[in-house]
Amino acid sequence: MRTPPNEIYWFKRVATLADARNYIDALGFCVLFPVNNVALPSLYWPVTRRGPDDDFVFDKYFEKIWRWKDELPRRRVAVYTKYFRTRGTFISLEYLPCFLAMRETVVAPGDHRRFYADGRIGDDARVIWEALAEHGPLATLELRYLCHMETKAGNVRFKRAMFELQGLLVAGHSGKEQETGAWESNRFELICRAFPQQSAAARTIEPAVARAKLAAKYLEWQPAAHQVQLARLFGWSKDETAAALAAAQDRGHQRKR
Repeated sequence: MRTPPNEIYWFKRVATLADARNYIDALGFCVLFPVNNVALPSLYWPVTRRGPDDDFVFDKYFEKIWRWKDELPRRRVAVYTKYFRTRGTFISLEYLPCFLAMRETVVAPGDHRRFYADGRIGDDARVIWEALAEHGPLATLELRYLCHMETKAGNVRFKRAMFELQGLLVAGHSGKEQETGAWESNRFELICRAFPQQSAAARTIEPAVARAKLAAKYLEWQPAAHQVQLARLFGWSKDETAAALAAAQDRGHQRKR
């Protein structure tokens, strides 16, 4: 079976939660579903063996990955958040410190005031962050109510602010909760509290070192990746990307010696 663009060859079908964790750990970071403008492998492909050009089927394979995206972060074995272009993204525990160091978002629960004062987050994101800091993990409807965003217009503000916090890796998913008789709600938690060891480790990593390690990992399964591709994916400047790419390639040459 031919491997679709952006996906990688995987030696076996991902069939269990343990398989999914091993896959994420091996890649370091990936998306839940294939995304046309995000050059990353997905969890969808090794589970379903269906590519982006195949019909999207709501079958037992889809049900598995939809359940795992909640179960993996709930068990604290992987991060799931809306990161790359606000799309569902898995990050392994090994590479989470690099992402935090790269984004310079090694935070404590109470740092919402500092981030807001520095202009790094808007007021709605500050309010949500403060609610999570005070109350712990919260399901969507309860969190919206606490933040006075329960109206239709408030929901638009809530989604925008949650994308903001997830894009900074301040907040992430933490399972599901049955709040109504309809669909289950996403539950959110502060990443610094859900993954304290990784957050502490990030404090010892310089952003440039983090970028180099992320570039090196990406080149493991995309060895032909060029500078523009890395810059677009990670949002790095031209100079940051060139330095990360040079350091990653140097590291690769040293391992081969």
